[in-house]
Amino acid sequence: MGIVGAGFVGPHHVDAVRRLGFVDVVAVAGSNDESGRRKAEQLGAHRGYGNYKALIDDPEVQVVHVATPNYLHYEIISAALAHGKHVVSDKPLAATAGESRQLVEQARRAKVVAAVTFNYRGNPLVQQARLAIARGDIGTPTFLHGCYLQDWLIKDTDYSWRLDPEQGGASSALGDIGSHWCDLAQHMTGLRITHVLGDIATVIPRRKKPRRSLEAFQTGGDGELENVEIRVEDLASVLVRFDNGAKGNFSAGQVCAGHKNDLVLEVSGSKASMRWRQERQNELWIGHRDKANEILQKDPSLMDEEARVYVRLPGGHQEAWENAFYNLMRDIYTFIAGGAGADTAYPPTVATFEDGYRCNCIVEAILESAKQGGVWTKVAY
Repeated sequence: MGIVGAGFVGPHHVDAVRRLGFVDVVAVAGSNDESGRRKAEQLGAHRGYGNYKALIDDPEVQVVHVATPNYLHYEIISAALAHGKHVVSDKPLAATAGESRQLVEQARRAKVVAAVTFNYRGNPLVQQARLAIARGDIGTPTFLHGCYLQDWLIKDTDYSWRLDPEQGGASSALGDIGSHWCDLAQHMTGLRITHVLGDIATVIPRRKKPRRSLEAFQTGGDGELENVEIRVEDLASVLVRFDNGAKGNFSAGQVCAGHKNDLVLEVSGSKASMRWRQERQNELWIGHRDKANEILQKDPSLMDEEARVYVRLPGGHQEAWENAFYNLMRDIYTFIAGGAGADTAYPPTVATFEDGYRCNCIVEAILESAKQGGVWTKVAY
């Protein structure tokens, strides 16, 4: 593998892949030669490059990971596909749905594995819930609700490239974390979001931006600051409709005190409900009407065989965010090593470029709905 971008999430890509034991971490590309060399040394890669083109040209790099700011995704992925490389990209797949659609078509022509890291699919109890819902354990899904809340942007001194439309795209909260909720809801139930009604807000309209660049979740520190106007949302509430007639709603916010990485999805069905919460990811809540509610612990002896393969530890041994990321990388690289291509069915944990494109479409529909004053808007896939 080779990775372009080694800020907050890049090292997690490398850690997960290195745990597999059969993938060589060949190269890291930074924003310049010095950055590339430094990041390669920190991550234990063989080579550091000053730009993504040099990394893609490296004949030993078979899989290109993209963990850069959003605005760079399209050009890097397109270049990697043109060289016949497999691609693992962070979300969003591209800055716009139009660009994402082009990448879907290019990946199909290249006949390579092209995946997006919607990593919460890799949690064992997410897979358990997906299997249970498909089996009919909760009946027909009728209502999906939840949230994805964080507090890392609650102060006006908090700043990130994600707040700059030139780097992060037209959306912050929705594109960054709301897209995870949408993917998880669709993945867990097999349903598709068809219509949305969005209400968005910029809670902190002006922020103090550090002169030096920051990685995600870093604070501004004591350096020189400049006041900047914020043109993207940091809070959103959305109503959704699904293709089976089910209704839903979720909120995405980066300014909600006390919520560090609080992703919650509950699916209410005609017989029962299921709720998974990322901050308590080793528990799956199951709600009933005529008997006591249940908490299914992450315990391989209590889970379906198909979900059991995503459990790394025995019951009572808590697993975490990086284990789900590992599960995703294991499925991606096992898929690649098996000689799979664009026409082969992907493992269920692996979000395809088509999945990434659909999430781009959903976010754009929510933004358009809000722009029109909060009206129901069809998602144009």
